[in-house]
Amino acid sequence: MSVPDYMQCAEDHQTVLVVVQPVGIVPEDQFFKIYKRISSVSQVSIRDSQRLLYIRYRHHYLPENNEWGDFQTHRKVVGLISITTCASAKEWPQTAERFHAQKEVYSSTLYDSRLLVFGLQGDIAEQQRTDVAFYPSFEDCPDVEKRVDDFVESIFIVLESKRLDRATDKSGDKIPLLCVPFEKKDFVGLDTDSRHYKKRCQGRMRKHVGDLCLQAGMLQDALVHYHMAVELLRGVNDFLWLGAALEGLCSASVIFHYPGGTAGKTAGRKPSISQPADAGKRHRPGAQEVLIDPGALTANGISADTSTEIGRAKNCLSPEDIIEKYKEAISYYGKYKNAGVIELEACVKAVRVLAIQKRAREASEFLQNAVYINLGQLSEEEKIQRYSILSELYERIGFHRKSAFFKRVAAMQCVAPTIPEPGWRACYKLLLETLPGYSLSLDPKDFSKGTHRGWAAVQMRLLHELVYASRRMGNPALSVRHLSFLLQTMLDFLSDQEKKEVTQSLENYTSKCPGGMEVITLPDGLKLPPVAFTKLPIVRSVKLLNLPVSLRPHKVKGLLGQNMSTASPFIYSPIIMHNRGEERCKKIDFQWVQGDVCEVQLMVYNPMPYELRVENMGLLTSGVEFESLPAALSLPAESGLYPVTLVGVPRTAGNITVTGYHTSVFGVTSDCLLEGLSSVKTSGSLVEVIPSLPRLQLSTSLPRSAHTSQPTSKEELSSSVSVQLFNGETQQLTLTLENIGSEDIESLELTSKIVSTKEKVFGEFLSWELEDALSRLPLKSGQAVTLTVNIKVKLDFSGQESLLQDLNDDGLSVTGLPISSPLRQLLKPRPENKTFGSESGKAEYSHIKTLEAVLNFKYSGGAGKVEGYHRELSLGVHVDVEPSVFFTRVNTLPATSTRQCHLLLDIFNPTEHELSVSAENNQDLVLHASECQRMAIQVDKFDFESLPQPDQETARFTNPKQLEEERQYAQGSQINSKLGICWSIISFQRVHVWSKASVEGVLNQLVLEHLQLAPLQWDVLVNGKPCDCDVIADCKAGDAVALEVQLTNRSKNSVGPLALTVVPYQDFQNGVQNYDLGDAVTFIGSNTFFIDAVKPKESSVCVGALLFLYPGDFYLNIKFQDDSAGRELPLAWFTLPSVHIRALDAQPLAGA
Repeated sequence: MSVPDYMQCAEDHQTVLVVVQPVGIVPEDQFFKIYKRISSVSQVSIRDSQRLLYIRYRHHYLPENNEWGDFQTHRKVVGLISITTCASAKEWPQTAERFHAQKEVYSSTLYDSRLLVFGLQGDIAEQQRTDVAFYPSFEDCPDVEKRVDDFVESIFIVLESKRLDRATDKSGDKIPLLCVPFEKKDFVGLDTDSRHYKKRCQGRMRKHVGDLCLQAGMLQDALVHYHMAVELLRGVNDFLWLGAALEGLCSASVIFHYPGGTAGKTAGRKPSISQPADAGKRHRPGAQEVLIDPGALTANGISADTSTEIGRAKNCLSPEDIIEKYKEAISYYGKYKNAGVIELEACVKAVRVLAIQKRAREASEFLQNAVYINLGQLSEEEKIQRYSILSELYERIGFHRKSAFFKRVAAMQCVAPTIPEPGWRACYKLLLETLPGYSLSLDPKDFSKGTHRGWAAVQMRLLHELVYASRRMGNPALSVRHLSFLLQTMLDFLSDQEKKEVTQSLENYTSKCPGGMEVITLPDGLKLPPVAFTKLPIVRSVKLLNLPVSLRPHKVKGLLGQNMSTASPFIYSPIIMHNRGEERCKKIDFQWVQGDVCEVQLMVYNPMPYELRVENMGLLTSGVEFESLPAALSLPAESGLYPVTLVGVPRTAGNITVTGYHTSVFGVTSDCLLEGLSSVKTSGSLVEVIPSLPRLQLSTSLPRSAHTSQPTSKEELSSSVSVQLFNGETQQLTLTLENIGSEDIESLELTSKIVSTKEKVFGEFLSWELEDALSRLPLKSGQAVTLTVNIKVKLDFSGQESLLQDLNDDGLSVTGLPISSPLRQLLKPRPENKTFGSESGKAEYSHIKTLEAVLNFKYSGGAGKVEGYHRELSLGVHVDVEPSVFFTRVNTLPATSTRQCHLLLDIFNPTEHELSVSAENNQDLVLHASECQRMAIQVDKFDFESLPQPDQETARFTNPKQLEEERQYAQGSQINSKLGICWSIISFQRVHVWSKASVEGVLNQLVLEHLQLAPLQWDVLVNGKPCDCDVIADCKAGDAVALEVQLTNRSKNSVGPLALTVVPYQDFQNGVQNYDLGDAVTFIGSNTFFIDAVKPKESSVCVGALLFLYPGDFYLNIKFQDDSAGRELPLAWFTLPSVHIRALDAQPLAGA
């Protein structure tokens, strides 16, 4: 016997073997249809008995295996059912002859046979025969099962008779020696009368009777016979049959302990109806075996003594003893080379029992022994079957990886080189079945969870074999899918050379059959999920980018929309916060705009050792309609993190979710979803798309700035311009605003703001007129409008402290402050001081200052304007301010008029050019490079009280220091407007384009006081004419001169009463003044004037007269008396104009 039955199990020992075979030509499908119905009759309850007969059907059985029927009776073919077709009566004789010929094959063992004839009708079909059944067709055969029942009963009758013949034979007849085929030649010439021979014959027969009892449903009798056979055969060292007796004892015990069977779920049997009591009496481990004398058995096997039944139950082996006896039996089988099949089948049966007992470790030992059993030359099909069964058994005991190993060996055997037509489909199917054993799943999602499971090297080998098998099957799509799966899941375990080889193979496959994201369904119904290349390239982070600064939408303040109605009236509500938590963590706080290009930045990494080309990479979205604009990129080898920006255009408004991205790498299209990529960092994927807005493009007449502006606010600049101006210079900036969007611009606003400057700016830095541009609205798509902005820089013109020190001269002073003579200083520099010609000096005095401002355009239109959105376009203005002139010192000198004074300015030219400086009603002053000169300007004093004052509310809540600064700034502006100081660089092309200079930053408090018009204004009139500004009043000696003193109170309080004394004197212009003029000047009346209290904004006049007795130049000094009530007021308030009177001779010269 060379072909083992790997499906054998211990309970098969109690079955009788029936072969079902076709005779002649029978359609295969029809044959198996009838075979299935026949095999459904697997157990038959014998009438007039409590026993069951179990039947095992085979449609193919080798006659040589039948020769082992005496060794184990369940291997003996005892029944034959033939199926044939017969169309006419003429064919019947030939059919009957074939049936008899078929019976001859198994004639030595057959108990009974049947022939089922389909298609024959007529007289022959109407004949009543027990061994032949006629049916009109395969569909019209309702009683097949009934005939099989009758057939099985007839077999039982023969079986029972044989059992009784052997069991009750107590005569002195010689017992025949039962042999296996290979033993017959060994027993030729043996002494048949020896005791050893007789014991061997008795032991073998006992074992044979035990087989018959087991088949006949007499379990306890079988146990007794097996025990006796074991004892007899052990005594004569008949190891082959001793092993068979032990195996029979094990099988009977297994049937007792496990009535459900050991074949597994698919081949399990129903518990015997006659054995429910026995099933409850299973032998406990360690129970003692009690042997019963077979003489106590009755003819029908049923004893009237119940105590004997109890004894029979004790003959059953315990579950542990079953395995030990199996081991012993297999060891005996191993002594015989020709018993390899028996040994192998015994191992398989033991493993099935151990699987039920959940003793996997011991079961693996039996299987390991089965692997090494040599069965001689097996065909390829037999090898495949052997390895498949080994795999199945390893699977049953939980050795999944071992099971997968043998399944893979079976798969490789399907395509062995010795097979003329390799079975690649069978190979592929078996390989698929090995995947779970190697912790390998064809779903990529299983590899994204935690650490890698299984042996990567084995898994890669298996995947390579799947790729090759699918290619040999002629299914390139399957090859692409498996190769893609290999590359995606095993990338970390591939060497650089392997990565290169795999990708080259993949490109070769995809050139014929591109890979996609569709699910591949195999013929057996297995579905292969799509494989997305999430590692080619690897994406580390996904970040939705805000629109460029100039395109970002802004919500109009005050328009809260409909959300206001759903807002909670509570300051804090934990329920609302909880409900909105998920949305907050995903929704992004900026918006995209319908119709505008939106960007998503991916940080990607190329893990391959060579350049990776991604042919088609775009975004996957859900929500609003979105047009993805795919990109192609090439990543260098092992690039590290590399930013990739994917773009698209939302076509409708609403909420859009970026769900992932799609790629095309090596010919495989992948849809990579973010929800399956736990390692990808993202700040959110949901963003709101608002309705469309217009787009404004800005172009300027000035060059773009090379400086990077750093505004203090959070806003960013759309663009910037740069210009270099001298301090005080004005530049025009022409802006062209063009509508490059599809929506009309319906509103436009322009504001400006100075940012990031430490310098104080005087005057208006940026100014414009917007009315003309607004009149052009709405601005259609493609239209443009022009706007002019004036850039006027006016910073502090005051010189630095170090500059003042270098310009000090020998100590000449005016009003207590030193006056410099820089021209002489430059021509003859002092050795202890720095010269202006040195590089350090120039750098210090020609420091370039920077001014930065932002022009902000707000515009809107279209559907976005209806929703309350607008856009802002920011233009940065960067101005480098070079110094033009410095006012290094400022002083005042009194003028001849009390309402005027002289302003002295020391002007320094820090530039390398020749400057011309002019002031109101003054001659131009030319300054050479690094030259300093003084300019004296006569100015009218200023009435600072007329400047607007802050109201009481503002004054109360404002810092006093700030109020003082604002007051000084207002005074300086008024002074600066009157001075009108301008400068011009003579050598420039823009000749006579005067730029203004400002003295606001150099005026100190003392100078301001000198320039301020006193609140008490004094007017002195001589003969009705005012005396001021060196005006000489003429009069005649001897004539009375009218003197009038007028006080105008411009202060906020009343002034007076005051007393004034008029003292005349003469000035000899040599430092000597003569006050002793009693005989030259006389007063008509008193020389003291009294002024009563003068209320604010009122005037008071006092009148007197004096008489000059001699001609000459006289001066009047008007003094306040010491006891005057106005002495607490500032002295500057009581400055009266000097009075110069020239008395002429009354008689003109003769002839004049």
